Formats: sequence, structure tokens, C-alpha cells
Amino acid sequence: MKNIKFISLILALIWSAFAATAQDGNYRVRAGDKLTIEVLQDPALNRAAIVLPDGRFSFPLAGTVPASGRTIGQIQGALSQALASNFNAAPDVFIAVEPAPRVPRAPSAPEVEPTVNIYFVGEVGTPGPKELPVGTTILQALSTSGGFTNFAATKRVQLRRTSLATGLQSVFEINYDALADGAQLRNDVPLQDGDVILVPERRLFE
Repeated sequence: MKNIKFISLILALIWSAFAATAQDGNYRVRAGDKLTIEVLQDPALNRAAIVLPDGRFSFPLAGTVPASGRTIGQIQGALSQALASNFNAAPDVFIAVEPAPRVPRAPSAPEVEPTVNIYFVGEVGTPGPKELPVGTTILQALSTSGGFTNFAATKRVQLRRTSLATGLQSVFEINYDALADGAQLRNDVPLQDGDVILVPERRLFE
């Protein structure tokens, strides 16, 4: 029992040191990292964002912002400039980073249910990567997203899928509002590994 507590303490100290290093000016953000973002002039924009495999993250009023390979200071500056047109002057942006776990997962045992890794992006309660059982459909996946934010354009929910063979991206769009009112979804497609479910920001008067 004492050995277990000691090992747990050592692991906690190592993780704390790594997280602290991530906040200094030398840390380079990587895909999978969680960014906690605050905009001083408009707290309604404050949120967490996950850096996607393509090295970018989405943010209201700014679109997609490059992050992978950049320091926190560089990302803050880029996001501030992207938001500047919506304010009298470039807003003050503060970002904290929570590095994604770098320890590789142990190989799954044969009896373990196979899964796919997908990503939630945009106006959902819990954006970021999620591991779901093979065969999960987009509507089933949305039930695990933490719900929509007040900014969500629920009539334009997108499933983005990149072909491993060609590198080309396909976009499937659904009207979640219509489905909630009883409409039928003709093709509730099963998700594939690497799929991205994007809930875009609502347009003005939408």
C-alpha cells in the first residue's frame, strides 16, 4: 500500500512539473493539447479548445487559428489579431495550456471492444478527442458532446472526413433542429477513425 502511494506521488510530481513547463515561453503546443482561453474585453468568449491533428483550433469570431509548433505567446498574439476587427482595438487574450498525455496507450486485448477516435470541434460543451465504439453514428456521438453552446449553429452541424487514400476531405451536413422536431435522417453514417464533428458558430440573425 505504501509503495502504491509513493508511486502515485512521484507520478503526480512529474506531471505537475511537465504542466508547469508547458506554461513557460519555450513550450511548443502540439496536437491534442487543451487550450484554456480568456478574452479580457469579452468574457462570453472564454472557453477551452483542443488543438486538432492538423495543428489548428476553432474560436468564435476568429475562425481557425494555427497553434501546433507555436509558443503560447505566439498563439495569444495570433488570436488577438484575428479578433481585432470585432473590437475597438486588438483585445487582451490570455491562454493556458494543458498538454495532452504523451504516454502511449497499452495495446488493446483481443476481447476489448474496438473503438474509433473522433474529434468534437466548435460550439459544443466538451470539445476535443473522444474514443467511441465502432459503429457509433453522428447522432449517437453528439449525445456525448456535452450539448451545444449558445453560439451553436445547430442547423449546420458538419461531419468532416478525410480520405486516407487521397487526402481529400468530404463534408456531410445535418440540420439538428429539424431532427429534434421529428425529421428523419436518411443517412446516419457510422463514424470512422479521425472523423471531425464540427458545430459552427451561429451567424448574425441566424
